[in-house]
Parts: sequence; C-alpha cells; structure tokens
Amino acid sequence: MKHLPFFILFFILLLGALCFSPRPVIVAESAYAPPLFARVTSAPLSELSGLAHSRRQPKVVWAHNDSGDEARLFALDTQGRSILPTYAALTQYGDAPQMGKTQWQGFAVLGASNVDWEDITADDNYLYVADLGNNRNRRRNLAIYALSEIDPTASTRSAVIQKYPVVYPDQHEFPDPSWDFDSESLFAADGNLYVITKHRAATWPHKWERGAKLYRLDTRYTDRDNLLTLVDSHPELTAATGAELSPDGQRLAVVSYTELWLFERPAEGGDKWLSAPARRIALDPRVLKQVESVTWLDEATLLLGNEQRELYLMDAAAVERAPAR
Repeated sequence: MKHLPFFILFFILLLGALCFSPRPVIVAESAYAPPLFARVTSAPLSELSGLAHSRRQPKVVWAHNDSGDEARLFALDTQGRSILPTYAALTQYGDAPQMGKTQWQGFAVLGASNVDWEDITADDNYLYVADLGNNRNRRRNLAIYALSEIDPTASTRSAVIQKYPVVYPDQHEFPDPSWDFDSESLFAADGNLYVITKHRAATWPHKWERGAKLYRLDTRYTDRDNLLTLVDSHPELTAATGAELSPDGQRLAVVSYTELWLFERPAEGGDKWLSAPARRIALDPRVLKQVESVTWLDEATLLLGNEQRELYLMDAAAVERAPAR
C-alpha cells in the first residue's frame, strides 16, 4: 500500500470524499424553525428515536434510543427531564452527575431486543414499540412489541406482553427491487395499529424518494407472521420519521426531516388517513437537524425530538394555517 502510485492514491482519496461528504440540504424559503424547548441530558438516552406522551400518565413522555441499544425505555417529564423510580433516586441520578450516585440506565424491557427501534406509541392499555427499522430492506424479523406501561416512579422495568412478527404483503424479495419497506412511524387509532413507510432508491446513493404507504395491523398472532394490510398511500410524503394521533383522535401528525404534516380524520369513519385533507409546513433542518419523533402534549401542542436529543414545541395552529394540500 505504501508504494501505490500517486495518481491511484489521489483517486482513492477523491472517491472517499465524494462518497462520504455531506450532501447539501435544500431548505424551503418559508421553512419554519421553532425555538429550542429543552435538551435531554441523560447520557444513556444518547440517540433519541421515539417519543410517546402517555395517555394514562399525563406528566410522562416515553422515549427510546435507535438501533443497537439495549431493550429499554426512558421516562421523561413534559420538560424533558428524567423520571426515576423514587427509591432508585436514592442511589442513582438521571440527568446531572451527583456525588456518590451512579447513572440511571433506564427501564429494562424484559423479553425484547432492540434490532432497530424506530417509534413508540400508546393507547389506553399498552405501549407499542416499532422494531421496524429496515434500512437495507432485507430484514425478515420485523416486529411490533406490546409492552406493559409501568408507573416510572414505582417500577424499574417493563415487560413484553405480546410480540407481533410482521411482514409486508407486497414485499417478495429481500431486499426487494423497490426499497419501500422501511418504517419509522407507528400510531394507534380506533383500536388499530398503523405503520407508515419511508422509501429510498434501491441503487446507490440510496436517496429518499417521494411517496409513503400506510399499513394496518389486522391480526395479532404471536406464533407466526402477521401480514400487514395496505390501506392507503401518499405520493408526496417523503421520509416520514414519526407519527402520532392527536388526543381527540381528529388529526394525525406525521413528521419528516423537512416537513410536518397534519391530516384530518378520514370521512365516514374510514382509515385512509393519508388521503384525507392535509396541511403541511416546511421545517428548517439546519435548526431541527435530524428530526426522528413527534408526539402531542395536548390538543394544541406538538413535541418534536431529534436524534441529537433536542426537543422543540410546535403550535398545531401554525401548521393548520399552512395551505391545504
């Protein structure tokens, strides 16, 4: 290697620069940049990937890390501060180091593994975690976990109630020629669980492609695959990274790296959420960076989280004032 001709070495270095240099970000002139609300400072919550405001505990927001982490959850208050079990706080700290105490490591989830956790949602009974990250579109072990929702001040761990293996009805190869089988968005509505996909080009450099599909989980088998049901699609929604239904069930928020969408409830009780009237607002990625999650704190307020552990508040009215799509 040390005797490579100069022109070959120069070519290798040039190729590396082209492949790994960051791509320019195109920012819409009207892009919105909400003010920074809070920073998550708990060290173990190092790569924030999902947020879900509890429906049973209004002061609790559940969070988790991205792929490769332990199977664990973190409880935050609505200001982004760690919530610890009361008795654990005697010997452990959550955010800032304290003399004589060790770092709280989160709530272990028994019976689960984090292959690529991408979103979390809640209903009146359970928490649901989407182990649906599928960057190369070739995973055969996609799953949604139903977890017991604990009181974070009283318990130290959660557990899997049921694990639902899932497959896409229109994926026939691994990877498929169309890379449309990666999902970072899970939400609950009317007793059902829904998944929104993000699409990318199957050929290098695997750029994001416009379009998203909406699937519904119709069966809840634990001993065999659950075939998702394709119920809707959208031609413009691009690289969705999180979704959540409003507390009153009337609006679906879907966030991407550069946009926030609000879809109205479908007419006549249907579930074609992505075909319902919608409004969207451009987000400034220079400020919000890599937005990965969204949840509702109340009917008027959305909480966005990025992979860098920053939290932003969004007024839903700001999105609703945007032009209808």
